[in-house]
Amino acid sequence: MQRWRGLEDIPQDWGRSVVTIGSYDGVHRGHQLIIGRAVERARELGVPSVVVTFDPHPSEVVRPGSHPPLLAPHHRRAELIAELGVDAVLVLPFTAEFSKLSPADFVVKVLVDKLHAKLVVEGPNFRFGHRAAGTVALLEELGTTYDFGVEVIDLKLTGEAGGGLPFSSTLTRRLVAEGDVAGAMEILGHPHRVEGVVVRGAQRGRELGFPTANIETLPHTAIPADGVYAGWLVVAGEAMPAAISVGTNVQFDATERTVEAYAIDRVDLDLYGLHAAVDFLAYLRGMEKFETLDALLERMADDVKRARELVAAASR
Repeated sequence: MQRWRGLEDIPQDWGRSVVTIGSYDGVHRGHQLIIGRAVERARELGVPSVVVTFDPHPSEVVRPGSHPPLLAPHHRRAELIAELGVDAVLVLPFTAEFSKLSPADFVVKVLVDKLHAKLVVEGPNFRFGHRAAGTVALLEELGTTYDFGVEVIDLKLTGEAGGGLPFSSTLTRRLVAEGDVAGAMEILGHPHRVEGVVVRGAQRGRELGFPTANIETLPHTAIPADGVYAGWLVVAGEAMPAAISVGTNVQFDATERTVEAYAIDRVDLDLYGLHAAVDFLAYLRGMEKFETLDALLERMADDVKRARELVAAASR
Protein backbone atom coordinates (compact mmCIF):
# COMPACT_ATOMS: atom_id res chain seq x y z
CA MET A 1 0.00 0.00 0.00
CA GLN A 2 1.29 3.45 -0.91
CA ARG A 3 1.31 6.14 1.80
CA TRP A 4 1.26 9.82 0.89
CA ARG A 5 1.41 12.87 3.12
CA GLY A 6 0.06 15.92 1.34
CA LEU A 7 -1.17 16.39 -2.21
CA GLU A 8 2.38 16.87 -3.49
CA ASP A 9 3.20 13.22 -2.67
CA ILE A 10 0.64 11.87 -5.12
CA PRO A 11 2.41 10.59 -8.26
CA GLN A 12 1.98 12.96 -11.19
CA ASP A 13 0.92 10.11 -13.46
CA TRP A 14 -1.80 8.93 -11.03
CA GLY A 15 -4.89 7.89 -12.99
CA ARG A 16 -8.54 7.43 -12.10
CA SER A 17 -9.33 5.99 -8.68
CA VAL A 18 -12.08 5.15 -6.21
CA VAL A 19 -11.84 7.43 -3.17
CA THR A 20 -13.28 7.56 0.33
CA ILE A 21 -12.65 10.42 2.76
CA GLY A 22 -12.92 10.60 6.54
CA SER A 23 -11.09 10.78 9.86
CA TYR A 24 -11.58 7.01 10.24
CA ASP A 25 -10.27 7.09 13.80
CA GLY A 26 -10.08 3.52 15.05
CA VAL A 27 -11.14 2.09 11.67
CA HIS A 28 -14.20 0.58 13.39
CA ARG A 29 -16.65 -1.83 11.79
CA GLY A 30 -18.73 0.97 10.25
CA HIS A 31 -15.60 2.44 8.68
CA GLN A 32 -14.68 -1.03 7.45
CA LEU A 33 -17.99 -1.23 5.58
CA ILE A 34 -17.25 1.97 3.66
CA ILE A 35 -13.58 1.25 3.01
CA GLY A 36 -14.34 -2.34 2.06
CA ARG A 37 -16.96 -1.18 -0.44
CA ALA A 38 -14.50 1.31 -1.94
CA VAL A 39 -11.97 -1.50 -2.41
CA GLU A 40 -14.62 -3.75 -3.94
CA ARG A 41 -15.80 -1.09 -6.40
CA ALA A 42 -12.22 -0.19 -7.33
CA ARG A 43 -11.51 -3.78 -8.26
CA GLU A 44 -14.73 -3.95 -10.31
CA LEU A 45 -13.74 -0.76 -12.16
CA GLY A 46 -10.11 -1.80 -12.60
CA VAL A 47 -8.68 1.23 -10.79
CA PRO A 48 -6.87 1.71 -7.44
CA SER A 49 -8.60 2.60 -4.17
CA VAL A 50 -7.56 5.56 -2.04
CA VAL A 51 -8.45 6.47 1.56
CA VAL A 52 -8.09 10.17 2.40
CA THR A 53 -7.75 11.21 6.04
CA PHE A 54 -6.48 14.23 8.00
CA ASP A 55 -3.76 15.23 10.47
CA PRO A 56 -4.33 16.73 12.95
CA HIS A 57 -7.97 15.98 13.65
CA PRO A 58 -9.98 18.82 12.02
CA SER A 59 -11.58 19.82 15.33
CA GLU A 60 -8.16 20.78 16.72
CA VAL A 61 -7.76 23.37 13.96
CA VAL A 62 -11.36 24.59 13.87
CA ARG A 63 -11.74 24.63 17.68
CA PRO A 64 -8.25 24.59 19.27
CA GLY A 65 -8.07 22.54 22.44
CA SER A 66 -10.96 20.28 21.41
CA HIS A 67 -8.84 17.45 19.97
CA PRO A 68 -10.68 14.22 20.84
CA PRO A 69 -8.80 11.29 22.37
CA LEU A 70 -7.44 9.24 19.49
CA LEU A 71 -8.35 5.58 19.10
CA ALA A 72 -5.43 5.04 16.72
CA PRO A 73 -2.47 7.15 15.57
CA HIS A 74 -2.04 7.58 11.81
CA HIS A 75 0.48 4.78 11.34
CA ARG A 76 -1.86 2.35 13.12
CA ARG A 77 -4.81 3.55 11.05
CA ALA A 78 -2.73 2.94 7.93
CA GLU A 79 -1.97 -0.62 9.09
CA LEU A 80 -5.66 -1.35 9.69
CA ILE A 81 -6.65 0.23 6.38
CA ALA A 82 -3.97 -1.77 4.54
CA GLU A 83 -5.50 -4.97 5.92
CA LEU A 84 -8.70 -4.09 4.04
CA GLY A 85 -6.88 -4.18 0.71
CA VAL A 86 -6.61 -0.43 0.04
CA ASP A 87 -4.04 0.64 -2.55
CA ALA A 88 -3.09 4.06 -1.11
CA VAL A 89 -3.65 6.26 1.93
CA LEU A 90 -3.41 10.03 1.63
CA VAL A 91 -2.95 11.97 4.89
CA LEU A 92 -3.81 15.63 4.31
CA PRO A 93 -2.25 18.14 6.73
CA PHE A 94 -5.31 19.94 8.08
CA THR A 95 -4.29 23.59 8.43
CA ALA A 96 -6.30 26.76 9.03
CA GLU A 97 -5.85 27.62 5.35
CA PHE A 98 -7.01 24.18 4.24
CA SER A 99 -10.07 24.41 6.51
CA LYS A 100 -11.23 27.48 4.58
CA LEU A 101 -11.57 25.66 1.27
CA SER A 102 -15.15 25.78 0.04
CA PRO A 103 -16.79 22.40 -0.65
CA ALA A 104 -16.41 22.95 -4.40
CA ASP A 105 -12.75 23.98 -4.08
CA PHE A 106 -12.06 20.94 -1.89
CA VAL A 107 -13.55 18.64 -4.52
CA VAL A 108 -11.56 20.22 -7.34
CA LYS A 109 -8.27 20.45 -5.44
CA VAL A 110 -8.33 16.93 -3.98
CA LEU A 111 -10.74 14.68 -5.84
CA VAL A 112 -10.54 16.07 -9.37
CA ASP A 113 -7.08 17.58 -9.94
CA LYS A 114 -5.02 15.12 -7.86
CA LEU A 115 -6.86 11.83 -7.34
CA HIS A 116 -8.88 11.90 -10.58
CA ALA A 117 -11.79 10.28 -8.78
CA LYS A 118 -13.98 7.95 -10.81
CA LEU A 119 -16.16 7.12 -7.80
CA VAL A 120 -16.42 8.45 -4.25
CA VAL A 121 -17.79 6.14 -1.53
CA GLU A 122 -19.08 7.73 1.70
CA GLY A 123 -21.49 7.33 4.59
CA PRO A 124 -24.78 9.27 4.64
CA ASN A 125 -23.53 11.88 7.13
CA PHE A 126 -20.35 12.78 5.26
CA ARG A 127 -19.55 16.53 5.41
CA PHE A 128 -16.70 18.43 3.76
CA GLY A 129 -15.35 21.88 2.99
CA HIS A 130 -15.41 25.12 4.99
CA ARG A 131 -17.63 24.88 8.07
CA ALA A 132 -18.52 21.35 6.93
CA ALA A 133 -20.99 22.93 4.53
CA GLY A 134 -20.66 20.19 1.92
CA THR A 135 -23.22 17.39 2.05
CA VAL A 136 -23.62 14.10 0.19
CA ALA A 137 -26.24 15.78 -2.01
CA LEU A 138 -23.75 18.51 -2.96
CA LEU A 139 -21.06 15.89 -3.57
CA GLU A 140 -23.40 14.12 -6.00
CA GLU A 141 -24.11 17.41 -7.75
CA LEU A 142 -20.39 18.15 -8.07
CA GLY A 143 -19.83 14.61 -9.31
CA THR A 144 -22.16 15.28 -12.20
CA THR A 145 -20.16 18.39 -13.05
CA TYR A 146 -16.72 16.80 -12.71
CA ASP A 147 -17.44 13.29 -13.99
CA PHE A 148 -17.30 11.10 -10.89
CA GLY A 149 -19.93 8.92 -9.29
CA VAL A 150 -21.00 8.88 -5.65
CA GLU A 151 -22.06 5.80 -3.70
CA VAL A 152 -23.53 6.16 -0.22
CA ILE A 153 -23.13 3.26 2.23
CA ASP A 154 -25.36 2.82 5.27
CA LEU A 155 -22.89 2.19 8.09
CA LYS A 156 -25.45 2.00 10.89
CA LEU A 157 -24.34 -1.01 12.90
CA THR A 158 -25.56 -1.80 16.40
CA GLY A 159 -24.86 -4.45 19.00
CA GLU A 160 -24.63 -4.85 22.75
CA ALA A 161 -21.90 -2.21 23.06
CA GLY A 162 -23.17 1.06 24.47
CA GLY A 163 -26.61 -0.36 25.15
CA GLY A 164 -27.42 -0.77 21.49
CA LEU A 165 -26.37 2.69 20.30
CA PRO A 166 -25.13 2.92 16.68
CA PHE A 167 -21.44 2.14 16.39
CA SER A 168 -19.24 5.24 16.10
CA SER A 169 -15.83 6.57 17.07
CA THR A 170 -17.53 8.82 19.66
CA LEU A 171 -19.22 5.85 21.33
CA THR A 172 -15.97 3.88 21.22
CA ARG A 173 -14.10 6.70 22.97
CA ARG A 174 -16.78 6.81 25.65
CA LEU A 175 -16.56 3.07 26.28
CA VAL A 176 -12.77 3.19 26.44
CA ALA A 177 -12.94 6.07 28.94
CA GLU A 178 -15.35 3.99 31.04
CA GLY A 179 -13.07 0.95 30.93
CA ASP A 180 -15.47 -1.09 28.80
CA VAL A 181 -12.75 -2.36 26.50
CA ALA A 182 -14.82 -5.41 25.55
CA GLY A 183 -17.58 -3.11 24.27
CA ALA A 184 -15.00 -1.03 22.42
CA MET A 185 -13.63 -4.20 20.83
CA GLU A 186 -17.12 -5.15 19.60
CA ILE A 187 -17.33 -1.83 17.75
CA LEU A 188 -13.75 -1.82 16.49
CA GLY A 189 -13.62 -5.44 15.43
CA HIS A 190 -10.18 -5.59 17.08
CA PRO A 191 -8.81 -4.75 20.54
CA HIS A 192 -8.31 -1.10 21.47
CA ARG A 193 -4.57 -0.39 21.34
CA VAL A 194 -2.37 2.03 23.30
CA GLU A 195 1.23 2.38 22.20
CA GLY A 196 4.47 4.24 22.75
CA VAL A 197 8.06 3.81 23.89
CA VAL A 198 8.91 1.66 26.92
CA VAL A 199 10.47 3.91 29.59
CA ARG A 200 11.90 3.34 33.03
CA GLY A 201 9.41 3.67 35.86
CA ALA A 202 9.74 3.13 39.60
CA GLN A 203 10.51 -0.58 38.89
CA ARG A 204 8.28 -1.71 41.78
CA GLY A 205 6.78 -4.45 39.62
CA ARG A 206 10.21 -5.94 39.03
CA GLU A 207 10.90 -5.88 42.77
CA LEU A 208 7.60 -7.69 43.39
CA GLY A 209 8.26 -10.38 40.77
CA PHE A 210 5.98 -8.91 38.11
CA PRO A 211 8.23 -6.76 35.87
CA THR A 212 6.14 -4.41 33.76
CA ALA A 213 6.73 -2.44 30.58
CA ASN A 214 5.89 1.20 31.33
CA ILE A 215 4.50 2.72 28.11
CA GLU A 216 5.06 6.43 27.41
CA THR A 217 1.84 6.91 25.47
CA LEU A 218 1.48 9.08 22.36
CA PRO A 219 -0.21 12.52 22.62
CA HIS A 220 -4.05 12.54 22.60
CA THR A 221 -4.22 8.77 23.11
CA ALA A 222 -7.57 7.38 24.27
CA ILE A 223 -6.52 5.63 27.50
CA PRO A 224 -8.94 3.29 29.30
CA ALA A 225 -10.25 4.08 32.78
CA ASP A 226 -8.02 3.33 35.75
CA GLY A 227 -8.00 -0.37 36.56
CA VAL A 228 -6.48 -3.76 35.82
CA TYR A 229 -7.04 -5.44 32.44
CA ALA A 230 -6.26 -8.57 30.49
CA GLY A 231 -4.77 -8.24 27.03
CA TRP A 232 -1.55 -8.44 25.08
CA LEU A 233 1.81 -6.69 25.08
CA VAL A 234 2.94 -6.41 21.46
CA VAL A 235 6.63 -5.88 20.66
CA ALA A 236 8.22 -6.34 17.23
CA GLY A 237 5.13 -8.16 16.01
CA GLU A 238 5.03 -10.63 18.92
CA ALA A 239 1.79 -10.51 20.95
CA MET A 240 2.41 -11.73 24.50
CA PRO A 241 -0.43 -12.44 26.97
CA ALA A 242 -0.40 -9.67 29.55
CA ALA A 243 -1.91 -8.30 32.74
CA ILE A 244 -2.21 -4.53 32.35
CA SER A 245 -2.42 -1.75 34.94
CA VAL A 246 -3.74 1.72 34.11
CA GLY A 247 -3.70 4.65 36.54
CA THR A 248 -1.73 5.92 39.49
CA ASN A 249 -0.14 3.35 41.77
CA VAL A 250 -2.37 3.91 44.79
CA GLN A 251 -0.53 1.26 46.79
CA PHE A 252 2.58 3.44 46.86
CA ASP A 253 0.80 6.83 46.75
CA ALA A 254 2.07 7.61 43.28
CA THR A 255 0.55 10.56 41.43
CA GLU A 256 1.58 9.96 37.80
CA ARG A 257 -0.92 8.08 35.65
CA THR A 258 0.75 5.24 33.76
CA VAL A 259 0.00 2.33 31.44
CA GLU A 260 2.04 -0.73 32.46
CA ALA A 261 1.89 -4.27 31.10
CA TYR A 262 3.31 -7.47 32.60
CA ALA A 263 4.03 -10.04 29.88
CA ILE A 264 2.83 -13.15 31.68
CA ASP A 265 5.64 -15.56 32.62
CA ARG A 266 8.19 -13.44 30.71
CA VAL A 267 10.54 -12.14 33.39
CA ASP A 268 13.58 -12.05 31.09
CA LEU A 269 12.48 -9.22 28.80
CA ASP A 270 14.52 -6.03 28.35
CA LEU A 271 12.25 -3.65 26.45
CA TYR A 272 13.56 -0.24 27.49
CA GLY A 273 13.65 2.15 24.55
CA LEU A 274 11.61 -0.10 22.30
CA HIS A 275 8.25 0.79 20.73
CA ALA A 276 5.51 -1.36 22.24
CA ALA A 277 1.73 -1.63 22.05
CA VAL A 278 -0.85 -2.78 24.58
CA ASP A 279 -4.03 -4.40 23.27
CA PHE A 280 -6.93 -4.42 25.75
CA LEU A 281 -9.16 -7.50 25.93
CA ALA A 282 -11.12 -7.31 29.20
CA TYR A 283 -11.54 -5.27 32.38
CA LEU A 284 -10.62 -7.22 35.52
CA ARG A 285 -11.04 -4.81 38.44
CA GLY A 286 -10.60 -1.27 39.68
CA MET A 287 -7.51 0.09 41.39
CA GLU A 288 -7.24 -0.80 45.08
CA LYS A 289 -4.97 -0.08 48.01
CA PHE A 290 -4.21 -3.15 50.11
CA GLU A 291 -3.44 -3.24 53.82
CA THR A 292 -0.38 -5.45 53.39
CA LEU A 293 2.15 -6.24 50.68
CA ASP A 294 1.19 -9.92 50.91
CA ALA A 295 -2.44 -9.05 50.16
CA LEU A 296 -1.30 -7.03 47.12
CA LEU A 297 0.86 -9.90 45.85
CA GLU A 298 -2.00 -12.36 46.30
CA ARG A 299 -4.33 -10.16 44.27
CA MET A 300 -1.69 -9.60 41.58
CA ALA A 301 -1.22 -13.36 41.25
CA ASP A 302 -4.99 -13.72 40.86
CA ASP A 303 -5.04 -10.95 38.24
CA VAL A 304 -2.36 -12.75 36.25
CA LYS A 305 -4.23 -16.07 36.49
CA ARG A 306 -7.46 -14.50 35.23
CA ALA A 307 -5.65 -12.60 32.47
CA ARG A 308 -3.93 -15.78 31.32
CA GLU A 309 -7.25 -17.65 31.14
CA LEU A 310 -9.08 -14.85 29.29
CA VAL A 311 -6.33 -14.37 26.71
CA ALA A 312 -6.05 -18.13 26.16
CA ALA A 313 -9.82 -18.36 25.59
CA ALA A 314 -9.77 -15.40 23.18
CA SER A 315 -6.85 -16.84 21.23
CA ARG A 316 -8.55 -20.17 20.47
